[in-house]
Amino acid sequence: MLALSDDPTRADLDRRIADAKAAVRAEEASVRKPEKGYKQGSRVLAELIGAPLGGGVIGYALDRWLGTSPWALLIVLTLSVIVAFRNIYKISKERAE
Repeated sequence: MLALSDDPTRADLDRRIADAKAAVRAEEASVRKPEKGYKQGSRVLAELIGAPLGGGVIGYALDRWLGTSPWALLIVLTLSVIVAFRNIYKISKERAE
């Protein structure tokens, strides 16, 4: 009777497991970390999208509430774009992490 360590299917299984573990380690090593400044880019994108969108919603709501269509929307939207660009300028002055 063959011992468990002498079993050819066991040896084949051990070799395949070792190969799979090596492939997983190689794949994990090849995964790149985000580039420097990725966080800042995400913040800039959030400012470019969020500020005008929020200003538009608030301006529209004010217009509906006060009956000043389209003036509150235009004023709040313009102010939100100005604030977004000011924040982007401040973000660009920060050091990339």
